[in-house]
Amino acid sequence: MARNHTTLDQADLDRLQLLVSDWQMLADLSFADLVLWLPDTEGLGFWAGAQMRPTTGPTAYLDDIVGSFVPRDRRPLLDQAYDTGRICREGDPEWRDDVPVRVETIPVRRGARVIAVIARNTNLLGVRTPSRLEIAYLQSATDLARMITDGIFPYGGERLLSTTPRVGDGCIRVDRHGMVTFASPNALSAYRRMGLVTDLVGSRLKDITGELIHSGQKVDDVPASVLTGRAAKEIEIENSDATLFLRAIPLRAEGEHVGALILLRDVTELRSRERELVTKEATIREIHHRVKNNLQTVAALLRMQGRRITVPEAQSALAEAVRRVGSIAIVHETLSESFDEHVDFDDVADRVAAMVADVSTISAEVTISRTGTFGVLDSEVATPLAMVLTELMQNSVEHAFSSRSTEHPTGTIELAAQRSVGRLRVVVTDDGKGLPANFDSETSGNLGLSIVRTLVIGELDGLLEFHPRTDGPGTTVVLDFPVKE
Repeated sequence: MARNHTTLDQADLDRLQLLVSDWQMLADLSFADLVLWLPDTEGLGFWAGAQMRPTTGPTAYLDDIVGSFVPRDRRPLLDQAYDTGRICREGDPEWRDDVPVRVETIPVRRGARVIAVIARNTNLLGVRTPSRLEIAYLQSATDLARMITDGIFPYGGERLLSTTPRVGDGCIRVDRHGMVTFASPNALSAYRRMGLVTDLVGSRLKDITGELIHSGQKVDDVPASVLTGRAAKEIEIENSDATLFLRAIPLRAEGEHVGALILLRDVTELRSRERELVTKEATIREIHHRVKNNLQTVAALLRMQGRRITVPEAQSALAEAVRRVGSIAIVHETLSESFDEHVDFDDVADRVAAMVADVSTISAEVTISRTGTFGVLDSEVATPLAMVLTELMQNSVEHAFSSRSTEHPTGTIELAAQRSVGRLRVVVTDDGKGLPANFDSETSGNLGLSIVRTLVIGELDGLLEFHPRTDGPGTTVVLDFPVKE
């Protein structure tokens, strides 16, 4: 809206973006709808650029009015606030759909210029004598409105988080000396959970908080500046009973510090769940680490057994078992280093390829290379895929190059991965002697191919194809299966 209909520059837009990212607080304290009106390029009126409804009271606007245009002289309060740079109030309420609405306009200043106007619209239906909480809220809203007009609020440099408290979570008002003059019921309940047995009102917030946090430790300088309301910051305080997240908004009038608004939220359960998740993640990583160690022990025992056996067929069978166990161990080792059950499979594929090449028992020197990327895969996909690649590459090493002569002592295996939306296509190509005549992967008695077929179809829910290489001697194996994004 601003770029299409105004002459506001980027610095102006940044200021307005900062304002609307934090003006839910002003709407809640005011019990009123807020509309941000932007000055038209030609000076013909104002465009509604943003809108916010209160969570503490009834709305004055049932419809979204963002994008609407109000010409000059239609709403004099907008013109007055923009032209004079002062907050303007209507004596008599406006009537909208049989609802009386009190209107107030607040100029938004950046430097010496007014760059927009906030219209504060309060639904007056059901108005009664305000409670102490409502009076405190409205006084804080008035202070913030004056600071917006003076170009002080919102403060720059604050990074609002998902845990940043809102007005309804808990609200404390302190004076210029840091004494509590008002505490909402939710704020008092939060401090009660930390162990407070007295009242908050009339106490110095810094002192009473210092007595509650960890074993009576003194509050350090940063929290102290927040708890006295002199720094616009967010902090977290805790003891063995509760954890609170606090945000301080210093209040200023005519250049002087007059107090602060401190919003707080009880995040005890949230932090407890986060600690549980961290503990579970650490436990899962430790389990993967121990499984990897146990698998490596099994592989070592199988290698020892293989060295004691003189029958070549038995030695070959044990060597294959070692490789299969090793491929699973690689996946668990990778999982033990991650913070979730996902694996960067490129690293796994490279390590499996290196393992197959290192333990090759044939005389030919086999080089294995990879192109493309597998991306991040779930652990339930990574484990069977690692075994499939181990079997396919080992099958090529043993059968495709077993008859290589001294004139052609080398061979190559290419591993290509292509990730698309929702699927992964893997192609394993060698330049060996090719498939035997009348080859059928489904009827082949080779144990490795039986394992591959079972894992691809049964575990990965994919397709498996064997083809003679088209650009020379050798074999091409194609895997295609679904993956989660």
